[in-house]
Amino acid sequence: MLRFALGRILSAIPTLLIVSVTVFFLIRLVPGDPAALLLGDHGDAAALAELRQRLGLDQSVLTQFRIWFFNLLSGDFGTSIWIGDPVLPLILQRFMVSVQVVIPAVIFATLVAVPAGIIAAARQNSAVDVGLISMATLLLSIPTFWLGLLLLLVFGLHLGWVPVVGYVSMRTDFVGGLLYLVLPVVTLFLHEIGTIIRMSRASTLEVLGLDYITHARAKGLSEGTILWRHTFKNAFGPTLTLLGLILGNLLSGIAVIETVFTIPGLGRLMVDAIYARDYPVIQGCMLFIAFIYVLVNLCIDLLYSFFDPKVVTQ
Repeated sequence: MLRFALGRILSAIPTLLIVSVTVFFLIRLVPGDPAALLLGDHGDAAALAELRQRLGLDQSVLTQFRIWFFNLLSGDFGTSIWIGDPVLPLILQRFMVSVQVVIPAVIFATLVAVPAGIIAAARQNSAVDVGLISMATLLLSIPTFWLGLLLLLVFGLHLGWVPVVGYVSMRTDFVGGLLYLVLPVVTLFLHEIGTIIRMSRASTLEVLGLDYITHARAKGLSEGTILWRHTFKNAFGPTLTLLGLILGNLLSGIAVIETVFTIPGLGRLMVDAIYARDYPVIQGCMLFIAFIYVLVNLCIDLLYSFFDPKVVTQ
């Protein structure tokens, strides 16, 4: 397993290299001068030239890439043009805010949706199955921004149970910070359970049609034993893959949710950096997002060994 993990980590290096090169050159094709945006309407030509020189924007694109890449090899992601802070600590700080929303939402969605999908498959074509699938389809069809605004309207404005918008660090005020995270977590939870229920049901139905399940029933085993001891382990593999994709996607930035609830997470940082043409932050965010995807997929591949030891052969 150790050799497998090391091999996957080494194979990720070309991916990260391609991402870094592609992002660096593509974002410079976007119209807009970061120095001009930073100065606004009050800067003259001399001030603009001085700022461009100070930021290194007066050099050729290849020179800028060479400087940035060699700094990156030493762990220096650069300094934000707009904020003025080092990029890597800024990304990590915003990422930890996103984690506080994403991880609870995915955990709760998994605990609810996986058993629901198994129950729906076990009672195929029954009222329970139709109800669960209808609910999952409905939740999938609702845009997250609309669902978030609806929850804000009902539970924030009308009922007043939770704060409407804003963010407070749990280090500063633990209870207050939790209250600000309730609605974002619930919004993601409701949206993701639809996808997980459908995948869990489909994979369970596939396993229930196999010969060894028929043999288990012929031996007189109860349906509960067949479902939880013989079906779940083999049916959970595709759902685990889906959970990895969901987790990687959400951790890479939930910009819509963070914008609706004014949460200063990684997605919000990425959007603000694009508007400001903050090249170092955009480059750092994209490279960090690629790393998160690689890390999450590696963890999912390693978890597969608990369900099928043949997956990890080394």
